[in-house]
Amino acid sequence: MRIFIRLAGIFVAACVVFLLGHTLWASLDRSAQNVKPFEANLAAMETFGVDAGKGNLLGVQPWLVPQDYANSATLTAKFSAYLQAAHDKRWLSDKTVAVFPEYTGTWLIAAGEKNSIYAEQNSEAAMTTVALTHLPEFGYRLAGAPAVADKVKWALFSIKGKPAAAAYQQVFGALAKKFGINIVAGSIVLPQPELVAGQIVVHEGQPLYNVSAVFGPDGQIIPPLVVKVFPITDELQFIATGRSEALPVFQTSAGKLGVLICADAWYPANYAALKKSGAELLAVPSFSAHDQVWSTIWAGYNGAAQPADVDTADIGKITEGDAWMKYAMPLRSQTVGIKAGLNVFLRGALWDLGSDGATIRVAGSETGKGAVVKGAALTNLWLQ
Repeated sequence: MRIFIRLAGIFVAACVVFLLGHTLWASLDRSAQNVKPFEANLAAMETFGVDAGKGNLLGVQPWLVPQDYANSATLTAKFSAYLQAAHDKRWLSDKTVAVFPEYTGTWLIAAGEKNSIYAEQNSEAAMTTVALTHLPEFGYRLAGAPAVADKVKWALFSIKGKPAAAAYQQVFGALAKKFGINIVAGSIVLPQPELVAGQIVVHEGQPLYNVSAVFGPDGQIIPPLVVKVFPITDELQFIATGRSEALPVFQTSAGKLGVLICADAWYPANYAALKKSGAELLAVPSFSAHDQVWSTIWAGYNGAAQPADVDTADIGKITEGDAWMKYAMPLRSQTVGIKAGLNVFLRGALWDLGSDGATIRVAGSETGKGAVVKGAALTNLWLQ
């Protein structure tokens, strides 16, 4: 009996040592809240139409790297540099709707973490460090994960949901108020988020959703949150789906605005919902993973069945970039009376994720896309 008591004591002591060691390791080398040096890398600025006093859509296609997500202050400073450049061109007013890309807020799960993750070349290694830093909480969520294919990602986004949501609202609320504009704040993955008294509240342990918030010129979120309806196959491993009929239309100073997150721009049901609510303007925050993916051959619809109007002969023939022009916003928005729209893509060097894409625009019956550039791009579209 004594030997068992002694062994139990040794085990407890070892656990205490491990926990103390882990706590010390996790607390060291954390990113501070001061602004880190950054390069805006603004490679292109384009404007279309003339200022008719009716406002404008502004596509903000940033060039992002892991270090930008060290803390809220750094990300705010970088985005502020882009908006300041637009301000200097006299492109900003209370009738401006600035559109940021999909997942712009998602990587705020890296905010406040160990500095080593920002130097990692591999996203999986970086996120493993985040998980290990929050080992007790991560283990708890992992053990209680629902029936999703990727329980690791589900657990990681669940444990970082609260701080990420707070940082997301802080960053874009501050930008909207500082520049006095409306902002479609890209998107962020959160556990069952909702707006409560103007604040994003998340529910850890609940399904994850890819959502976007629209901020008014006062820095407050205009309810409700937009939920992605058609996640692609990779997202479906850990992200739940929304409903077309729940897609909102926002009354902004520039007009009635609809928001479709990335792949949602490919499905007629979503446009039918926006038409029913009288949408005049459209913002599409997007992310095309992998470098030079726009020049690869299009493999067809991803995550859900293709609509009946898709020409199957295009699959395996046209490029990914051409497919965005043929089957997403440029085609479908004009069938439901959208007067103007912008589709912006997340660009940068976020670990090994890669990125591609260029801003797509719709103005009446005219459509077009910018050049694919290795850097940030601003696209101004005056409303007529």
